[in-house]
Amino acid sequence: MLRALEIRDMLIIERLELAFQPGLNVLTGETGAGKSILLDSLGFVLGWRGRAELVRAGADQGEVTAEFDLTPEHPAQSVLAEAGLPTGETLILRRTNSKDGRKTAYVNDRRCSGEVLRALSDVLVELHGQHDDRGLLNPRGHRQLLDQFANCSSLLDRVRSDWRAVAAAQKELQKAETALAAVREEEEFLRHALGELDQLDPQQGEDQELDAKRRLMQSAERIRDDITKAHNALGSDGAEGSMDDAARWLDDVANKAEGQLDAPLAALSRALNELAEAQQGIESCMQNLSFDTSELEMTEERLFAIRDLARKHNVQPDDLGGFAQTVRNKIADLDSGSKNISALRTALSDAQTAYDVSAGKLSEVRRKAGAKLDRAMAAELAPLKMERAVFATGIECDEAGPEGRDLVAFSVATNPGAPAGALNKIASGGELSRFLLALKVCLTAGTAGLTLIFDEIDRGVGGATADAVGRRLAELSKSAQILVVTHSPQVAALGGHHWRVEKNVINDVTTSNVVPLDQVERVDEIARMLAGDRVTDAAREAARALLTP
Repeated sequence: MLRALEIRDMLIIERLELAFQPGLNVLTGETGAGKSILLDSLGFVLGWRGRAELVRAGADQGEVTAEFDLTPEHPAQSVLAEAGLPTGETLILRRTNSKDGRKTAYVNDRRCSGEVLRALSDVLVELHGQHDDRGLLNPRGHRQLLDQFANCSSLLDRVRSDWRAVAAAQKELQKAETALAAVREEEEFLRHALGELDQLDPQQGEDQELDAKRRLMQSAERIRDDITKAHNALGSDGAEGSMDDAARWLDDVANKAEGQLDAPLAALSRALNELAEAQQGIESCMQNLSFDTSELEMTEERLFAIRDLARKHNVQPDDLGGFAQTVRNKIADLDSGSKNISALRTALSDAQTAYDVSAGKLSEVRRKAGAKLDRAMAAELAPLKMERAVFATGIECDEAGPEGRDLVAFSVATNPGAPAGALNKIASGGELSRFLLALKVCLTAGTAGLTLIFDEIDRGVGGATADAVGRRLAELSKSAQILVVTHSPQVAALGGHHWRVEKNVINDVTTSNVVPLDQVERVDEIARMLAGDRVTDAAREAARALLTP
C-alpha cells in the first residue's frame, strides 16, 4: 500500500507531502490545477517514462520519495531479495532529477538501477490513465491482456523457449544445407585435386631439398674438371709423389745431419697426413658430383610439379600437405553431409513437435481463460449499469510465433440484439470507461498488495452511471488501495479520503498544492463540482445528500 508521497521542486510543485490511507482515496480540483503533475511525479519515482523536463524552474534538483507498506509475502520482497536490496515491512523509493537531466534512484537508501525500480513498480502500483482505453482499442494488445488474466507466464515462457529452439534448429539446418550445396558444387574439383595431391604426395621441406639438389647437379659439370685437375695435382704424380720423394731422400741422410732434419721430416709427415685428408674430401666430392643425366631430369620434373601444384591452389609448396588435408576434410564432410542433414532434420522435427505441444497447451489455457474472462466481465458490467452489454473474447488460429498461434480480439455488444464489434466502433466514450474499469478489475483480481490508480476513469459518464462507477470503486477499495483522480461529484462523494488539488499564483510564481479535506470542506468541494464557480446553498445541500451513506 502507498503510505506517503513527498515531492520537492517538481514542475510547479515546490514541496508537497501526502499521507495516503487504505480504501478509496479521491483527488479533485479544477482543470489545470496540477493533478496530472501529481501523477507524473509518482510515475517518476516508480521509474515510468514521462516528461523529459520535471525540475521546477529555478531549482537545481527535483526529488520524489514514495513510502510503501509491505506484507512479508508481498511480491516486492522477492524483487528486493533478488536485487540484493534490504527487505522489510517498509519500502522507501527515492529518485532525484538534476536540471541537466541526470536521474538517480534509491531503494531503502541504496542506489539502484532503473530496471530494478521498474520491476518494483510492476508489483506496487498500476495506473489507469485517461488514455488507457487505447490498450482496449488496439487488438494487438488483447492477447497480452488475456495472458495476464490467465496468469500463464510460465507456459508462455515455455512456448517462447520452444519457438527459439525451432528457429535455432531451422538456422542450423539451413546453414548445413547451404554448406553442403556449396561443397557439392565443387565436388568434382575437390576429388580431382585430392587425386593429384595424393599421387604427388609432396613432403614438408621437399621443395627446398629438390631445389638444392638441382642447383648442385647443374653446377657439377662446370666444376668437375677443375676438381679433377686438383685431384691429379695432389696425387702420386703430383704433390704426393714429390713429397714422398723428398721425405725418402731426407730420411736417408738424417742420421748424418746430427738431428737437424728431424723437424723437417716431422713437418713433412704432418703435411702428408693433411694431404691425404684433402684427397679424401676431393674424392668424396667427385663421387657426389657423379650422377646420371636422367636423375637431373627427374629432380627437375618433381620440383616443377610441386611448384605448379602450389601455384594452382595458391599456397606455398610446404603448405600443400595441409591443403590436401583441408580438401580431404571437405570431401569427408560431403560424404557424411547427408547423414548430418538427416540428423538436423530430425532435430528440427523434434523441436517443432515440442513447440506444437506447448503452443497447443497455451491455446487451451487461453480458451478457458477467455470463457472465464467473459463471465467475470458480465459480473462486473452489471453493477456499472451495463447489465445488457455482452463482452466476448474471440480466439482464432493465427500464424505460429514466439507467443503461440492465437489471434485474440475483444468484442462487445452494448444492447440486446445489436451486432458485436470492436470496442472503438460499438462503445461510446462513457461505455469505454466502464468497459475499461470492468476489465481492469478482472485483470487485477487476486493481486495482493497492489495500489490501483484511476485517472478520470469516470469521464463521459454522469448521474446514476457515475454513481455506479463510484460504488464499484468503493467496493473494490475494500480489498485494495484505490486512488482516483475525478471530476465526478458522485465518485468523489464515495471516497473514504478526499484531497483537493489547488493552484496558486504568488508574485507571478505558480505553484500547486494538495490539501486534505475534512467533512465540511468536502461539502464545499463537492458543491463546487456540482455547481461550478458559484457555490449555492442548494449545491451544498445536494453535496450533503451525496455524502450521506
